[in-house]
Amino acid sequence: MRVLIVGANGNIGRRLIQQMASGPHQSQATIRDAKQAAELRELGADATVVADLEHDIQAALDGCDAVIFTAGSGGKGGAEKTDAVDRDGAIAVIDAAQKAGVERFVMVSSMGADTPGQGPEGLQHYLAAKQAADEHLRESDLHYTIVRPGTLSDEAGSGRVEIAKDLGRHGTVPRDDVATVLLQVLGAKNTWGKQFELLSGTSSVSAAVAAI
Repeated sequence: MRVLIVGANGNIGRRLIQQMASGPHQSQATIRDAKQAAELRELGADATVVADLEHDIQAALDGCDAVIFTAGSGGKGGAEKTDAVDRDGAIAVIDAAQKAGVERFVMVSSMGADTPGQGPEGLQHYLAAKQAADEHLRESDLHYTIVRPGTLSDEAGSGRVEIAKDLGRHGTVPRDDVATVLLQVLGAKNTWGKQFELLSGTSSVSAAVAAI
C-alpha cells in the first residue's frame, strides 16, 4: 500500500517513516515546507508532498491507498491551534480520504479522549478535540482503527506492549513502539472498526495486535 503519513515530520511520523523504509508499504510524507523533503527522504520516505493540514490536503491523497494520521498539537499552541490541527485538520483529512476513495485510515488519538472532562485541566481541550475527530472517523465509511497511546516517551522501543479497549490504568509507551504498532495495524483486518488503548507491556506487538 502507498500510505499518506499526516504529521510525517513529527516525533511519531519520523519513526514510522524509518520503520516503513524496509517495506512492504510505501510512505508518502506530508510536509509544510519543501525544504523538509530532503531530510525525510533520508529517513526513508518514498515520496513527499507539500500540504497544509489547516487548508486543503485533497491533492496529497493522490495515489494513496491508506492514511496514518499522526499529526497533533500535543495541547501546545493554545485552543485555536489545537482545534485547527487535532479536530478540524483530522476531520478534513477523513473527509478528503473518503472523497479520494481511500478506504484504510489509522488514527493516532490519545488515552482519555472519550472522557476529556476527566483529564488533566491543561489537556481537557486537547482531549475534546481528539474526541470530536475520533467520533467523526467512527461515523465515516472508512476501514478505521483508532490507536490511543498513553504518555509518550523517547525511550528506545522494547517491542513489548499492552493493548485493550480499556486498559484500566495509566502509563507510558515509547514513540518507537507506537510507530511499530501503527505499522502492524495497517494491514491487520481484525483491527478494522476498532479502537484501543496502548501502553508498554509484556506482549510482542504482533501478538498484541493479533489478539485485538
